[in-house]
This record gives sequence, structure tokens and C-alpha cells, in this order.
Amino acid sequence: MTLGLGAAACAALFPLAWQGGRAEKAVVRSGGQVFAELDLQQHRTLEVPGPLGSTVITVEPGRARVAADPGPRQYCVRQGWLARPGEIAICAPNHVSLQIAGRTSAYDSLSY
Repeated sequence: MTLGLGAAACAALFPLAWQGGRAEKAVVRSGGQVFAELDLQQHRTLEVPGPLGSTVITVEPGRARVAADPGPRQYCVRQGWLARPGEIAICAPNHVSLQIAGRTSAYDSLSY
């Protein structure tokens, strides 16, 4: 019984340890510079200017997404909702990105 509860607790806490903890803010960059840091506890919509037009970022409690972008392929819009630290949506043609950040950095296979 105790072993089973311990295993269940480890399984439940593993995602938090691996993904850098709880998501706390959304970092929006435009042209490589930080444009805004948005609290993930409040509803908010933000328009970010870029060379092609405005990219629209939507924030809901615990998650954020690129709602609209003037780029031709819409890859960053297709990313959907981002909720875990380290997740990112890049709107390359418009030079805008949205990244979810937590208290600590998440591990990533691209880190070096």
C-alpha cells in the first residue's frame, strides 16, 4: 500500500520536475527584444507590431497562444495553446515569438 502511494506520488510530480515547474509568465519578443512579460493568471489580449503587421497574443489563466499573425503559413498560430515552461511559438516572418516561462528553466534537448 505504501509503496503504491509512493509510486503514484512520484509519477504525479515527475512532470513538474522535468518541465521546470509551474508556468508563471508569457514572454513576448519582437525583433529579438523583449516586448512584454505577461502574467499567466489574468485574461489579456496583446497586439505586437512586426514588419508584416500585428501579431495578436491571447492569455488565459495558465496558458497563452498566438491568436492571429499576418505571416503566410501560420505556423505559430497552429502551435495552439502553450502551457508548459519552455514551450515557444515563433512567428519568423513577422519577427515575433511567444515563450512560456516558469521559475526555473525547463530541460530541452536543444540545450547545450
